[in-house]
Amino acid sequence: MSIRRTTKTARGAVAMASAVGLALVVAGCGGGGDGGSRASDDKKPPTRSHAPKDSGPGTPAADSAKVIGEMKGPDGVVVTLSSVVRDSGGFVTVNGTVTNHGNRAFNAIDWRSNETELRSRSSISGATLVDKAGKKRYLVLRDTNGECLCTTGLSGLMPGASRPIFAQFPAPPAKVTEVDFQLPTMPPASVQITD
Repeated sequence: MSIRRTTKTARGAVAMASAVGLALVVAGCGGGGDGGSRASDDKKPPTRSHAPKDSGPGTPAADSAKVIGEMKGPDGVVVTLSSVVRDSGGFVTVNGTVTNHGNRAFNAIDWRSNETELRSRSSISGATLVDKAGKKRYLVLRDTNGECLCTTGLSGLMPGASRPIFAQFPAPPAKVTEVDFQLPTMPPASVQITD
């Protein structure tokens, strides 16, 4: 057998192995059916949200029809809160939408926490929940890498555009049903926690 024929055969084998491997990866990422048991995955909170960079004007976000709180900040930025839900896992998830009603692009750089290890400079990691009656402040949860369990990469929000946001916090005691959601540079919004 010649070297040329061996090389052609080897290339064909590598191409076939690559195609099979790619097919397996694509099939494994499909995840559409109800057949698999994902009970343990359902209990894990999502680690972060990646919003599309070119959200157009009026892009709908997480249940934007339901409004439980609103915060109006400088330069026409409005945060509309749609839910504050207590989970059985011991945390509270706040969902909402940020909309830029101003006339220039918005970057959430002022909404981040003061941590130095945080990778995303445009996030809502500086958000807090405040239990006024219990005089306690709850900070955004972190994953094992120190990243916030919140919306990250929140930059370049063009005028008229909206993006969904979320943040997860440790759950206050079960008797606490009303908290203030706070973001730096924004007035607080009093919201009800639902189960």
